[in-house]
Order: sequence, then structure tokens, then C-alpha cells
Amino acid sequence: MMIFVIVLVVLAAAVGTYLAFGRKPSSPELPEPREDDAPPKVLPTAAPAKAKEPPRRSAEPKAAPAEPKAAPAEPKAAPAEPKAAPAEPKAAPTEAPRSVEPVRSEPTAAESDDSPSAPAVVAQAAVAVKLAAPASAASETESRERVAILKKGLATTRGGFIARLAQIFSRKKEIDPALLDEMQAVLITADIGPRTADKLLDRLRARLGQLRDTDAVWAALSEEGRQLVQGTRSGGIVVGEHGRPTTILVVGVNGVGKTTTIGKLASHFKQDGKKVVLAAGDTFRAAAVLQLEVWAKRVGCELVKGKDRADPSSVIFDAVKKAKADGLDVVIADTAGRLHTKSNLMEELKKVVRTAEKALERPVDEILLVLDATTGQNAIQQAQLFKEAIPVSGIVLTKLDGTAKGGVVLGIVDEHRVPVRYIGIGERVEDLREFDPDSFVRALFEKPDEEPGVQA
Repeated sequence: MMIFVIVLVVLAAAVGTYLAFGRKPSSPELPEPREDDAPPKVLPTAAPAKAKEPPRRSAEPKAAPAEPKAAPAEPKAAPAEPKAAPAEPKAAPTEAPRSVEPVRSEPTAAESDDSPSAPAVVAQAAVAVKLAAPASAASETESRERVAILKKGLATTRGGFIARLAQIFSRKKEIDPALLDEMQAVLITADIGPRTADKLLDRLRARLGQLRDTDAVWAALSEEGRQLVQGTRSGGIVVGEHGRPTTILVVGVNGVGKTTTIGKLASHFKQDGKKVVLAAGDTFRAAAVLQLEVWAKRVGCELVKGKDRADPSSVIFDAVKKAKADGLDVVIADTAGRLHTKSNLMEELKKVVRTAEKALERPVDEILLVLDATTGQNAIQQAQLFKEAIPVSGIVLTKLDGTAKGGVVLGIVDEHRVPVRYIGIGERVEDLREFDPDSFVRALFEKPDEEPGVQA
């Protein structure tokens, strides 16, 4: 009996050993999940082994405890493979940064390479040249346009003394002192003034040996005229240069165009985005106040006025105070027209200046003297007497388009050294133009035959 039991035990052990170790050769029948890693292959093999063992071991209860001891050996082997699998992911992260490093180094190599940067610099320089060239061309075009406009406005002057100079040059082929004497007579009649005419001719005589032909004389006239007017700070008024509000007092005798000049100036400043207020300081002439009201409505600016025959100084004082309180940019004040020979009226003008400066708490920005170009030498005399009474800082020369005495500009600047701010060459708002010395001299002294189709 004992022998039988021992045989059964041996058989049971053999069967258990077979079931535990002999089933491994059949595990290759599950190759489907080869796409997965090694650990998933091991786990499905162990699970079915445990499911099939109980039916065969049910007859031998003693053999059952032996199987669990053999089964745990397999799970120990299975975890060993998963440990090897995580080792690969560790290798992967270490390789990833190495593969990124060369990518980072590529831009550095490209930046350090000089061969591509040189064409880029050349291309940029070429673009800069192309952009700069149109700017200078545009400037030259604008200059020519300014000269053309001024020549049209100075047509009467050019048809006067410039045409007569051209006739003298056409008769005399030699450039000699006699030619210069004839030129002197023409310049004086153009109301340039005897002093300025003598200065121009003296400079031409000094370089007589260099004047080979009439073209050289025209060029010399233009150059000397430019030197006469470029010594002063000519040109338009700069708003806010000395603080706000920029205060402009407009003075001059009756009939020179003060009120119209004020309206055109207000229009210019308004177009530049400035806030403007007008002061009707000519309280002795009702028409002047009405004119300013019309201009204020047309331009879209405010107007400060007083009662009929009110004190002009009080009107201007109120206008300055309003501009300071409301944050306005420009105050343009009209003043009563007065003869420069009346000393009592000139004293009243001094009072107006003092009152405006009291309201501003500083000197006024501009005192513009408006002169009528058609009066010629009389305009030069007016400038002298107004200068003696008040500190005139700029001149507006009106009606240049209607006179042959446009050369008076040279005489005024040369004798009084007062800058010309604006010139009037027409009735339109845009015909009040900032004075550009270079363009004016070019338009005035340009040789007549250089204007095809235009009569000088």
C-alpha cells in the first residue's frame, strides 16, 4: 500500500512538473502580440497555466501545495524582463538631447559664416541708396516748383528790370565797366535802392576779370543777391518756440493788407492743426473788425473784439488771457493802421506792445510789419521808422505780383537786416508764402531765355 501511495505521489509530481515546465514549448503559439514589449508575453503565459492546473490536481490534494512554490518562480523571472524594458526608455531620453544639440549649433554656424552676410550687407546698402535717391530728387523737384511759382508771381518785376538787363546784355558782347554802369541805372529804377545797387555793382566790379560772358554775369548777380538776403533768419514763424501761446502783433500803415494777411496766416496755422484766436485790435475802423469776423468764420477760429473805439490794448490783453486759459496755440492781433510820420500814433503802438507783454508775462513772439511792395522806396522808409518805435522782428511784403518793384525785398533786407517772413504773390490763401531766400533770388535773377515758352 505504501508503495502504491509512493508511486501515486511520484506520478503526481511528474505530472505537476510536466504541467509547470513542460508547457513552455507551447507558449510560442501566442506570437500575435509581437508588436508589444516582452513583459506582455510573459503575463498571458502564466495566467492560463494557473487556470488549467486545478482540474488535474483535484484528485491529489497533497500535490496542490507544491505548485504554488514553482509558480512564484515564474513571476520572479517575468519582472526581470520589465526591468530591462525601462532601461531602453532611459537610453532614449539621453539620446534625444544629443540629437537636439547639433540643431542648436546650426544657426550659430550660419551666423558665423561670412559668405552669406556679405551679399546681405550689399543688398541693404543698395536698398538704402535707392531710398535716398528719390528723397533728393523729390527735394529738387519741390525746389523747381517753388521757383516756378515765384517766377509767375514776380512776372511783372521780371518783365521790368530783368527784361531791361537782358536787353543791355544782348547789345553789349564785352563785359566792361561801361556795361556795369548801365546795369546800375536799371537796378536803381527797380527800387532795389541806391545803397544796395551800389553794393551789388561794387562786388561785380571786383570780379570783373572772371566775368567772361553774359551767362557769368547772370550767375554772379544771382550769387550776390543770395548773399544779401541770406544773412538774416528769414522764413515762416515757428509756433511754440518761446512758449505758448505764440503771440503775433501785426502792424503797418492803412491799406497795406494787414487784415487780409492776418486771415491768411490764421488759415495756415489752422491747417497745421494749431488752435488760433484773432484779436480785433483795430477798434477805430469798423470795417477791419467785420473783415476779421469773416476770416474767423472762414478759417474756423475764435475772435476777441471790443466795443467800437474801445482801447486796442484791452482787446489784445483779453485775447492773450483767453488763449492762456483755454490752452490755445496762436494769438494774432490786428492793430490800427497809422502813418509812420505821426509820433503820437507810434507812441500808442508802443503801449499796445507793452500791454501784450504784460498779459504774456514775457516778450511777444513776433511783431510783423506789413509793407506794400508797390510803394517801392517808401516801404524801405516805413521799415526804418517802425523799427525805431518798436522791435520789429519780421516783415511781410504784400502785392509783389502787381508791381515791377519786387527788387525792394533786397533793399529792405540789406539796409535793415530784418528777416522777411512771408511774401504775397496773389489773392488766394496759398499765395501768402513763406519767404525762401534761395528760391526767391533764383526766380528773380534767372536768365530770361532759360524759360522756354514764358515771357520774362
